[in-house]
Amino acid sequence: MIAPKQPGITRFNDIDLREIVPFIHWTFFFMAWRLNGKYDDIQTVCDCGSCKVGWLQKFPESEREKAQEALKLYKDAQEMLRRFLSEKIISINAVVAIYPAYSNEDDIVVQTENAEVCLPMLRQQVPASDGFCYALSDFLKPDNDYMGVFANTVLGVEAFAESFEKDDDMYHSILIKTLSDRLAEATAEWLHYKVRTEIWGYAPDEKLNVNELFKTHYQGIRPAVGYPSLPDQSIIFELDKLIHFSEMGISLTENGAMFPNASVSGLIFDHPKSKYFNVGRIDEAQFADYARRCGKNPEILRKWLASNL
Repeated sequence: MIAPKQPGITRFNDIDLREIVPFIHWTFFFMAWRLNGKYDDIQTVCDCGSCKVGWLQKFPESEREKAQEALKLYKDAQEMLRRFLSEKIISINAVVAIYPAYSNEDDIVVQTENAEVCLPMLRQQVPASDGFCYALSDFLKPDNDYMGVFANTVLGVEAFAESFEKDDDMYHSILIKTLSDRLAEATAEWLHYKVRTEIWGYAPDEKLNVNELFKTHYQGIRPAVGYPSLPDQSIIFELDKLIHFSEMGISLTENGAMFPNASVSGLIFDHPKSKYFNVGRIDEAQFADYARRCGKNPEILRKWLASNL
């Protein structure tokens, strides 16, 4: 256990876009456009014709058309990022809170100044490759430990995208939305880096480049709400009690979705053996126990966990 250098809530308002852009994972940006090739070095291609031709010739002839499409898309995205910056179209906010916490069997108990907040977790029923069935509570001690809660968002996207939709320019509307989604994920990557090296500070000497960060070569994890190891979207209402989404411009729908859509939230663990995993299917016995621990009507909760039942 390492005590955080900055316990409690830390907020970042209107983060400089230039800090976030280096953390964009362009592979997933291209995948959103169904361009699944390997374009890892696309950032090295300048605007001169010979450079473009030389880069395209690296690909088999059958793949060059898609590579050329990816190059155009990348250049358009760069131009949009420059516009975001020069016209101050978007703003990026983030928050992280490092709280004392402990595990109570499959529950995580977070200790605030005023109360304890219980976050029930789900456990795998099919063992992972190491033969163990994981729950996120396994990465906390049963007493005297810490856990992080985070969220970040990109504001201003929807109105800007709608301005293009009014002119029937769906290409730029979709470009703005897919780019803002990547910015939200990049901000989560940036925030997690600052948590490890500064805010919590459990890895102050971390020396990883961005590609190593994308491969999660760092210590700890940040499972996001709705992802395989934290599949119950309704837990977001409990996180709201801990970091107050509205103070950073995020609102929650009755279904637990965040608005703006380009938003991410989740938990942060520092345990050196913490890992991402897929909870997968759970049986009725675990579901009944989970509903009891959540204090929720099983029939209502069943809708939140439909894909895991």
